[in-house]
Amino acid sequence: MSPQTWIAGAVGCAAIVDDLAHRRISNWIPLAALVSGFAVHGMETGWRGALSAAAGASTGGAVFLLFYLLGGLGGGDIKLMTGFGAVLGTSRVLEAALWTAACGGVIAAAVIAFRGIRRLWNQRRHADSHSVAEPAREPDSIPYAPAISIGAWLSLISHVPSTQGLG
Repeated sequence: MSPQTWIAGAVGCAAIVDDLAHRRISNWIPLAALVSGFAVHGMETGWRGALSAAAGASTGGAVFLLFYLLGGLGGGDIKLMTGFGAVLGTSRVLEAALWTAACGGVIAAAVIAFRGIRRLWNQRRHADSHSVAEPAREPDSIPYAPAISIGAWLSLISHVPSTQGLG
C-alpha cells in the first residue's frame, strides 16, 4: 500500500469517529492530512510533488467552498477535503470529490429511510400505548466525514493495478 493510502486511512478513521461522536471535525485532523500530504509528495518528487499537494489542497477546498457558502457543508468538511486534496494531489482530488458526492447521496438516502422507519415505528408504538409524549428532535444534517473519507479511499483504491493472469 502507498503512503497516501495509509495517511488517508488514518485521517479518515479519525475524522469519521470525531464527526460521528461530536458532530464536528477537530482541526488537527485535516492539518495532519495537509502536512502529511506535503511531506509525502515532497519526498517522492521534490518541489513538483509539493506543488501537486498545494494544487490538490486548493482544488479540494475550492470544490467544497461553494457547498459551504450555500449552507450544505460545515467548515470542518472543507478543511478535511483540503487535507485530503494535499494527500491525493491534483490527479485524484476531483475523482475523490465525485466519489464523495455519490457516497454522500447513498448515506443521505439511508439516513432518510432509517428516520422514516423509526418515525413510523414510534408513531405506532405511541398509538398502541396512547402516549402523548413528543419524540426527540433529530438533527437536520448528517455527518459528512464518512462520505469524504470513503470518497478519498475509493479514489485511491480505484487506481490500484489489478492482478491479471491469476486463476
